[in-house]
Amino acid sequence: MASSAASASAAAFLFLFTVISLLMTQSHAQSTCATQKFTNNKRYDRCSDLPQLGSYLHWFLDTTKETVSIVFIAPPATPDGWISWAINPTGDGMAGSQSLIAYKASNGSVLVNTYNISSYGSIVQGKLSFDVTDMRGEYSDGLMRIFATVELPEKGQTTINQVWQVGSSVTSGGSPARHAFEAANLGSKGSLNLLSGEIAGGGNGNSKINKRNIHGILNAVSWGILFPVGVIIARYLRTFPSAGSAWFYLHGFCQVSAYAIGVAGWGTGLKLGSESKGVKYSGHRNIGIALFCLATLQVCALFLRPKVEHKLRLYWNIYHHGTGYAVVVLGILNVFKGLHILSPAIKWRSAYLIIISVLGVIALILEVVTWIIVLRRKSVKTTKPYDKGDAKQQP
Repeated sequence: MASSAASASAAAFLFLFTVISLLMTQSHAQSTCATQKFTNNKRYDRCSDLPQLGSYLHWFLDTTKETVSIVFIAPPATPDGWISWAINPTGDGMAGSQSLIAYKASNGSVLVNTYNISSYGSIVQGKLSFDVTDMRGEYSDGLMRIFATVELPEKGQTTINQVWQVGSSVTSGGSPARHAFEAANLGSKGSLNLLSGEIAGGGNGNSKINKRNIHGILNAVSWGILFPVGVIIARYLRTFPSAGSAWFYLHGFCQVSAYAIGVAGWGTGLKLGSESKGVKYSGHRNIGIALFCLATLQVCALFLRPKVEHKLRLYWNIYHHGTGYAVVVLGILNVFKGLHILSPAIKWRSAYLIIISVLGVIALILEVVTWIIVLRRKSVKTTKPYDKGDAKQQP
């Protein structure tokens, strides 16, 4: 039973690493608009990963007709929310923008309407200052899409001021409710060169989005997955004699790897913070600092570990175990906080939730198994003296 449990734990460990690798590979492969496919047969020569709100834009510029056909893709703030893409002929902000806004109707279909946003307090549905045709919307896999062909505000125009946005709800009358005013919402604007695809503005462009994604992946893998796996190995595998000292080396490998990856993630977080003046996620930042400090203490404690028979070993164990469990709880909590900030596609939240749930189920099963083993061992130890004494009384 011990060998089978150890084998099962090792198999689960390898399975989790495989899943993590696949997720990271898929995330990298699908983080670009070049992989996205559409149900229509139109041709879009160019695309761009927009620098805010996890959004994408595909377009085809028809210089003869003075039009641009676009597909705007973004995850709404909630499943019942809305997305918007706009051209502002007179400025670079929301006021004055000519917007296409998509949202779900009561029957589940996606409606796309035009809104002339004359001011920040006035959103009026109606005709725009230029013609828009072929409007339609779609929703799948947590992403909403706007398809449209837009007449360019000026003849021969090749650079436009674009504004994009997402919101959480729509009123019964079909008006989009106020969107959030986080840094990503305020930075979702900039100029777009329809010929070169160059984007200016929008909060430092795609490089910052890439850094945020790297930061999220590193911390999710380290604090959110590897560290809990290491704790599970230390708590349960040591119960089985057949595991020998392998549990110690596996535990050490997981925790040291988690710390190294976590330090890299922490460093990218500091870099992002220095590049985002005025943008603060106090809770996420404070938990991250606490995690780094506690994990550093754990690493340092390896060099101060007393021998098993030393009188201080009990206190060291209490400190080591308490700090380890604190890192697990804070790590998982901060991963969910980070997911809320990044607002990735729903499938990535679901993937992490599934991984954590699998780890939880494995831990629960091993907890029951190890308690059964421990209680049986205690039972054997308590009956042995009685058996020996009884044997002595026999003639």
